[in-house]
Amino acid sequence: MSDLEPTNELDEEPAPARRGGRLVRLGVWLGLVVLVAVGIGLVFDTPPVTTFFAVLLGLVILRAGWFFLQSFATPPPAPPEPGTLRKVKLVYRCSICGAEVRMTAAPSEEPEAPRHCMEDMELAAPID
Repeated sequence: MSDLEPTNELDEEPAPARRGGRLVRLGVWLGLVVLVAVGIGLVFDTPPVTTFFAVLLGLVILRAGWFFLQSFATPPPAPPEPGTLRKVKLVYRCSICGAEVRMTAAPSEEPEAPRHCMEDMELAAPID
């Protein structure tokens, strides 16, 4: 290949090789589970199949717990800039004539109540 030929660095590794890498990793984890199950089975004299599934279940529970702990550690998104409309679901009712207004967007999470019949409307109930 000469220096003048165009290259694409993104296509260095074909897709089947990446898929094969996942299978290798899965095989390594499965082998580790088998080794741990055999070790526990020899030490505690338990049936190998039961021990294998117990270790596998423990690994799945550990992985799920780790996933949830990571999701708790992720910071919430930054608040929108001032003046940007936010989604809200509020229903206001006029205490004089009974007219209702449903607010779906507002500049803040707790907007001022709209006015009707020359009075502030009352918050009826937030829609969940």
